[in-house]
Amino acid sequence: MLYTLTSSSWADSFSPALQENAIVALENGKVIYFPRLSFQLTAAEKELLTPRVLGEGSKNISFNPKTHKVRGAYGDKTCLSTLMARFFENAQGLLAALIPHYEKFLITGRTSYRPIEIAGRKTSLLKDDTRLHVDAFPATPNYGKRILRVFTNINPSGEARVWHLGEPFEEVVKKFFPTLRKPWLGIRELLFLLKITKSYRSLYDHYMLMLHDKMKKSDSYQDKVNKTVVEFPAGSTWVVMTDAVSHAALSGQFLLEQTFYLPVMNMKNPEFSPLKILERVLNQKLLD
Repeated sequence: MLYTLTSSSWADSFSPALQENAIVALENGKVIYFPRLSFQLTAAEKELLTPRVLGEGSKNISFNPKTHKVRGAYGDKTCLSTLMARFFENAQGLLAALIPHYEKFLITGRTSYRPIEIAGRKTSLLKDDTRLHVDAFPATPNYGKRILRVFTNINPSGEARVWHLGEPFEEVVKKFFPTLRKPWLGIRELLFLLKITKSYRSLYDHYMLMLHDKMKKSDSYQDKVNKTVVEFPAGSTWVVMTDAVSHAALSGQFLLEQTFYLPVMNMKNPEFSPLKILERVLNQKLLD
């Protein structure tokens, strides 16, 4: 479930043997955990450790590393931009050193800062991240690309980020397989035409979103499925492919997260991807 590394520097190097072990662990659905890898803030950046920096109606603050634009924040965004750019650079460097096999193929996604306490947050059922789920996007189809995320707990009070980790992805798929329905004829074209989705939704994205929704909606599944509580202390970092690892964030406040995307063909073993697992279980090709 956890593959633990003792590194305490974002600039550390890793032996070829450790790099091999790390990529195998990651692609097999484990969380790479760095209990001693903290992200240090400057005095000015520590002033951002308050929910007041979050804009009204925003779930988190996002940063585009390509444009350096910050969204979802209240007030002056200059310090936030500097902080989040530095976190992106550290996360990118960590992955380049730890998993050089991916370096040329990773696609940069958004950086996020999450200053709100998760526990007790009012939200809709499908947006409730305290319920076990795998990541899928309703508006942004990703055509099977892996979702690789780097998280760091920067809580100034020492509070842990508490997760549930659930069962392996293939077991989740097989459990919900009888309820996974084909899309209605023409619905994917209509969603794109109406700009509900940013691009045409592939069959892969259809089934992944359906799986995400059914997991969150099922009280029976949430109550009965085997799950493990994992605490990520303040000052720790973890790396995980959240499209295949069933997870839920139960509590915690003040988190930095960096998203990357990886084409399935550039994995060391593509057969471990959600795309290939879904295709095997459903017995059909899903990138139409």
